[in-house]
Amino acid sequence: MDGTPAKPSRTSAAKARSAPTRAATVDRATRETRISATVDLDGTGRSDIQTGVGFLDHMLDQLARHGLFDLTVRAEGDLHIDFHHTTEDVGITLGQAFAKALGDRRGIQRYGEAHVPMDEALSRVAVDISARPYLVWDVRFTRDKLGEMDTELFREWFHAFAQNAGLTLHVANLYGENNHHIVESCFKALARALRAATEIDSRRPDAVPSTKGTLGGSL
Repeated sequence: MDGTPAKPSRTSAAKARSAPTRAATVDRATRETRISATVDLDGTGRSDIQTGVGFLDHMLDQLARHGLFDLTVRAEGDLHIDFHHTTEDVGITLGQAFAKALGDRRGIQRYGEAHVPMDEALSRVAVDISARPYLVWDVRFTRDKLGEMDTELFREWFHAFAQNAGLTLHVANLYGENNHHIVESCFKALARALRAATEIDSRRPDAVPSTKGTLGGSL
């Protein structure tokens, strides 16, 4: 052995070249909002988020960082009315980008679950990338607002995201007192659960993880 690194085989190089890119961009425009969202499922946790809603930006940064997704989101909405349309439409558009990046969901782990603490708060998220959208939301707040954002809008975002990404999503805050800690632990738990569910299963990287043979549906 002369210490010279071995060159990758033609087979391994070909496999690397043929690996699908799991990234997508979705643009959505209505009379109320204009949203652009880009997601790379195999990123490093980079984010560039500008929605006009500061607390939502903060939560989406957490989603990117702890899920190891690269996210770019731009939103312009009718914030002079309230934050509802922008928050919901960001969930819709980002969910559609996740669904598009997943493609036929071939090779993914499909299921993911995470418990995430933040100081006194503990939240649990379980996800099934099933193409059967459903949200179970067991989170309660004791304040109407965090910053300028209505706390009721967090459920709206999770619902819009689950419906458009094609997720069965269960979100529960097990306990906690500080409302900021509660919602942030929910977003971080979503990030970790999605990271596990979207990762490629090395034991069956070419298989769709369903006895039906498809997880695509109409999504």
